[in-house]
Amino acid sequence: MLPCMFKKLFGIDCLGCGFQRSFILLCKGEFANAFHMFPAIYTSVLFFILLGLHLTDKSRNYSKWVISFAIINAIIMVISYIYKMSFLFN
Repeated sequence: MLPCMFKKLFGIDCLGCGFQRSFILLCKGEFANAFHMFPAIYTSVLFFILLGLHLTDKSRNYSKWVISFAIINAIIMVISYIYKMSFLFN
């Protein structure tokens, strides 16, 4: 697994910390554990699928979907990060 450079430099998790472990849990079929590890896993996977379709299938326009899922994903990541950090420092 790739190390998080943000965590190595600053000693705290970044917004994406847990994605790799969560994706591995998702591939193993441990859906609830994947969500608990990284709550934005499902929107991230959908985002990457739509991004791949947008880059490969030029006959259809996926840009609105890609932007929508990017915004939704960012909101979920920020909320879960704030939630995780509030319990870490309390």
